[in-house]
Amino acid sequence: MQFDADSLGISSASTRLLRDLIHEKLGLFYEDSRFDQLADRLAPLLVQRGFGSLLDYYYLLKYDPAGELEWPRVMDALAVNETYFWREIDQIRAVVERVLAAVVDAARGEPVQIWSVPCATGEEPLTIAMVLEEAGWFARAPIRIVGSDASPAAMEKARRGRYRERSFRNLPPALRERYFVKVDEEWQVADALHRRVTWDLVNLQNALDVARWARSPIVFCRNVFIYFSEKSIRRTVDLFAAHMPSPGYLCVGASESLLRITTTFELQEIGGAFVYVRNGGMRDNAPIAARQYGTP
Repeated sequence: MQFDADSLGISSASTRLLRDLIHEKLGLFYEDSRFDQLADRLAPLLVQRGFGSLLDYYYLLKYDPAGELEWPRVMDALAVNETYFWREIDQIRAVVERVLAAVVDAARGEPVQIWSVPCATGEEPLTIAMVLEEAGWFARAPIRIVGSDASPAAMEKARRGRYRERSFRNLPPALRERYFVKVDEEWQVADALHRRVTWDLVNLQNALDVARWARSPIVFCRNVFIYFSEKSIRRTVDLFAAHMPSPGYLCVGASESLLRITTTFELQEIGGAFVYVRNGGMRDNAPIAARQYGTP
């Protein structure tokens, strides 16, 4: 739905103020060229509040005590919940097949935690659960999967566990038949699989939120840094580094790179996939060649 910018008082100055506040709070960054997109996403929230301008909304979020309750609605408005089952599956398989055994051994019988953040509507942590189930890991070791996102609406859908056809475009049909039940026009995830995942609301720019789960030896944080500024990425990675064990395995999206962001995590090729490893760990090759990321 499009809104008239003039009628809502959407100027470059007020949009920039609100953009910078959102960047500080949520990590999401909008270039000046995307101001119209930002304003259009937030305009319905202004209308619902009865505000006449983005500046009014900025003052609510910045100075009004009630503004703290408004941030989840902002996150819902800005969330990009583009995800599906079996996305970038090679990296998940590599972690399960080449990394997990060593992590389980190091845990000495304690539960091993795998954290997927942000997980949008839950397809990624459920994919991890399916791969683990297919490999027989749940019968061999105590493994806990955590799925987190900053969007309350996305978390509600993940907890509900119902998905439409679009989410299954990469999932082998046999696995859909095994782990899902058709309900009207949707597919309900089987309870036994759904219970493998703990769901939680987490803002990656909130140190207390991140600290709850960042002690995980395996973290999937994929396809969010493309929406963050370098400053936001560095803050998130530093929060991970402050809590993750060594070695710890950080998986980012195929189009994302941390090579100019951190020296705490080293990019390694493991099982044919690329993973950032905190302070050592296993590797198939020496440090990753420049052919992949264009660095010396």
